Amino acid sequence: MVEAEGNPTTWKFTQCFGDKGDVEDITEGTVADIISTVEFDQTGNYLATGDKGGRVVLFERNETKKTCEYKFHTEFQSHEPEFDYLKSLEIEEKINKIKWCRRQNASHYLLSTNDKTIKLWKVFEKSLKVVAENNLSHELTPGGGVAGGGGPVRNPNAQFRSATDLKLPRLTHHDTVVAAVPRKTYANAHAYHINSISVNSDGETFISSDDLRINLWNLNIQDQSFNIVDIKPANMEELTEVITAAEFHPISCNWFMYASSKGTIKLADMRESALCDQHAKQFEQEEDPSSRSFFSEIISSISDVRFSHDGRYILSRDYLTVKIWDVNMEKTPVKTIPIHEHLRPRLCDTYENDSIFDKFEVVFSGDAKNVMTGSYNNNFMIYPSDNDKDTEVVLQADKSAFKAKKVGIPTPMNSSGSPTGSNAGKKGGSRAGSPAAGAIGQGQRMRKETDADQIDFNKKILHMSWHPFEDSIAIAATNNLFVFSAL
Repeated sequence: MVEAEGNPTTWKFTQCFGDKGDVEDITEGTVADIISTVEFDQTGNYLATGDKGGRVVLFERNETKKTCEYKFHTEFQSHEPEFDYLKSLEIEEKINKIKWCRRQNASHYLLSTNDKTIKLWKVFEKSLKVVAENNLSHELTPGGGVAGGGGPVRNPNAQFRSATDLKLPRLTHHDTVVAAVPRKTYANAHAYHINSISVNSDGETFISSDDLRINLWNLNIQDQSFNIVDIKPANMEELTEVITAAEFHPISCNWFMYASSKGTIKLADMRESALCDQHAKQFEQEEDPSSRSFFSEIISSISDVRFSHDGRYILSRDYLTVKIWDVNMEKTPVKTIPIHEHLRPRLCDTYENDSIFDKFEVVFSGDAKNVMTGSYNNNFMIYPSDNDKDTEVVLQADKSAFKAKKVGIPTPMNSSGSPTGSNAGKKGGSRAGSPAAGAIGQGQRMRKETDADQIDFNKKILHMSWHPFEDSIAIAATNNLFVFSAL
């Protein structure tokens, strides 16, 4: 996100796919349309979403538009509901994660997973051909009519004078359609729900993670995987933590990390041993004993973890904060960003309505200079990763946002010019002299609601993705896909 001095970047709504309805409009028949994952490909020209109905929808960049806009590419049913008869357990079709594989030809390859089964899909353009010429193409019944209501027939008086009069049927291009076919199905390797998949930088392997184990797969081998992390205790009563997320290093194919419900991030090296239970590094911030409470363990659980594109930094999200870690500093994060600090006095309420267990994602921008995560009231925020910068951009993925033409502008945090400051209720909420003042342009600056009584916990932004090269972001808000840009 390039920001010139005195000319702050302005984020604006660009596009919305979906019926633009409110969360209250979701019925039993439309719950399958709720988006459960969003992912840009490595080029940013394609965007994939998965939903609770097991469908994958792909969008492609609309090159006719000057801004970063997308158009529908294709849709296919990735997973169907199943039933585990051994455990008497219903396996829902909801897509948990989608990951794009490195493109090697004209086709796209992507991995999609529900709770139990991972599938490798090939998406390609297929040419439909029809018979354009044959021996009945000429000398048809008068006027090209049909005899007896059937297809066209040759004039019975016409005769073939020589072999050269016979014609081989000729196929011509009729139409081009986008087809999706499953190439591999990686099943029966996880006893618990899959929470993460990550493709390796070698382009040949990927990992899948559940609550207690991480498996290593070869993309070309669907019936064999290697267990590389296993934290399951001999006695399940001794279980104290679970794996919540895992990801490969973007450059070094032997490194991967996984996060836990205890708030720790462990970096492992597959060269050290076949079973990577002994981590190479552990990133953990010691808790202040004086602030410990009944909810401490719940709010310390990491819901998402990401590497920066150069692999130098690690980004993690727990319920109250976003933390940025340097891979060379294990003891403390280089920056801690408060997200839900205003909810700390209301943790009891969030526990009762189960909101405290919401799993918010977090992402780096392509240049790792900014990070983005979600909140309630359909708000999501963008923060600079630089520890010396203390600003935030607040945006809202809601139909009211683009109707009011509201925009997002970097605003100082914890100041009178901040949405969370004392002037939050004032129109614009900007101090005179601050970059946000006078830079609103076409719309009113977006504000984050910090009054716990005014927060709608049913409206939440959990899933998002950042374009790898541009300041464009894709946001899932219930059954709608929003695109915002700062181009």
